[in-house]
Amino acid sequence: MKTRIFLIGGFQKTKFLAKSLLKKGYHVTAINKDTEKCLAMAEIENLTVFNGDGTKPFVLEDADAYNADIAIALTEYDADNLVICELCKKKFHIKKTVALISDPKKTEFFYRMGIDSVVCAITAVANIIEQQTFLDEMATLVPIGEGRVSIAQIPIAATAPAVGKKLWEINLPKEVIVGCVLRGEQSIVPQGDTRILTGDVLVLISANKQQMAAIKELTGR
Repeated sequence: MKTRIFLIGGFQKTKFLAKSLLKKGYHVTAINKDTEKCLAMAEIENLTVFNGDGTKPFVLEDADAYNADIAIALTEYDADNLVICELCKKKFHIKKTVALISDPKKTEFFYRMGIDSVVCAITAVANIIEQQTFLDEMATLVPIGEGRVSIAQIPIAATAPAVGKKLWEINLPKEVIVGCVLRGEQSIVPQGDTRILTGDVLVLISANKQQMAAIKELTGR
């Protein structure tokens, strides 16, 4: 059964994501309250398009949100994106929600409200979609010598067991390195006493067989 992804709001970024996801074989539905934008998006082959305000429960219900696996809120307004994700999570029980925001200072608040991933750029949305917390393909595998090394970006949600801990306090496998901590607009080269916070994205470098153990230790998943 195909993974069903809802793209709610937005236009140019929504078209970009829709085309990319459709090529990968996912079932994609776009929801937009602007009729002309809906007509334009309807020209994309195999894209399901609904005309309506995604902050309204009846619109999401008409679009069959109960059967969606991932909801991505892409409107230009942070408040609307929060409402959309809250509805998708709490009313329609969609497993994974992503909110696009323009103000990175709101990131921690969105996580506290239960949003699974909060991002500030369309490229980050694309990266998160590729991660295993949403689909089945978390790691980008990079061959080095005769073996393989996995490089993965791991978003840290508010409920993750790593939150509040220093790196040295986390029982990571020996063959796993946290190469970088992405925190808002900062890129931090971590030390042993670097504390992990909600909303951080950890860049893991690991031996392929050790990756899943490290992810479970960090995220609890």
